[in-house]
Amino acid sequence: MGRFFARRPGPAVALALFVVAMLGASVTARAEDRHAGYYYPPVTSTEIYTARAAALTDASREMRVEFIVNVTQQMLDKPYHPEFIIFAKGERAEKMIIVGLNENGALSTLYRARATLAMLTAIARGSQLFRDFGVNDFFTFFDLARLFGFEQITVSDGRTYAHQIQLR
Repeated sequence: MGRFFARRPGPAVALALFVVAMLGASVTARAEDRHAGYYYPPVTSTEIYTARAAALTDASREMRVEFIVNVTQQMLDKPYHPEFIIFAKGERAEKMIIVGLNENGALSTLYRARATLAMLTAIARGSQLFRDFGVNDFFTFFDLARLFGFEQITVSDGRTYAHQIQLR
């Protein structure tokens, strides 16, 4: 019995343990972002945004879905094709995903994506909600997303990059 415990694992056992560990890490990574590789490529960059707004006390899945539906409807009502798609995912619809539709469009580079997010800030600042709260010159699109209870925004060109913003 002492000999059994004193033996070192052979190469086959070590390889098996390594494979099991790697599979476990792979499953964990997929669980963290199961949308990467499906809606957008693997995340290439991240940032954390500390919101100036707390989530509304009545922020809910339904409210976030309604927000996405309203934004989508506004884009579809335009006389031209949208530059990007915006949708919510997650059990609680807490993840906003924005994916570019055109090869040289609004999200074709991370710089253009940041400019598009700045444009969304300008649109949000013109909203009645921001005017009612008196924050139309202070809050950003990220703050609006946080008000509705979004926890994460991922922007991607749908081909080469995905940038993920954690809203805190």
